[in-house]
Amino acid sequence: MQGVEDLLMREIAGINLHLPAIRPALSELLRSDEPRVRLRNGSYHHFRRSELEYLASLLEEDEADRLKVPIVLEISTLHRGYFRVRGRVEVKVIEKVLGTYDPLDERDEGLYPRYLLPRIRRALPTTTTYAFVPE
Repeated sequence: MQGVEDLLMREIAGINLHLPAIRPALSELLRSDEPRVRLRNGSYHHFRRSELEYLASLLEEDEADRLKVPIVLEISTLHRGYFRVRGRVEVKVIEKVLGTYDPLDERDEGLYPRYLLPRIRRALPTTTTYAFVPE
C-alpha cells in the first residue's frame, strides 16, 4: 500500500506546481514596480495592482506586512464540501470579502463552504490560489 500512497503524494505535488515558491508580504508587492511571484514550476504569476490596493484597504497599516499573497484556499480531502484558509490576517481578508468579519472573533484558521469559492475568486482573482491538501 505504501507505493499507492507515494504515487498519490507525487500526483498532488504535480497538481500544486501552480503554487508560489515563496509568498511575499502584501507590503512588499505594493512597493514593487512589477508585482509578481515565481511559481514552483518556474513561471511567474502577476498581480493586479488595483487588487493589491483593495487588499490594503481592508487591513490596518501594520497588517500589510503580515498578509502573505496569494492567499491560499486549501481544498482538503478531510473536509469535503469545504475549503480552509490559514493565517489571522488571511482569514480577516476572506471574511471581509464575504461580509462576515467580526473583530471580536478573529481566528487563525477559517473553514468555509465550497460554494463560496466563486464569490472569493471573483473579488480576488489574482491574489488567491487553490492548493490541494491530502489529509
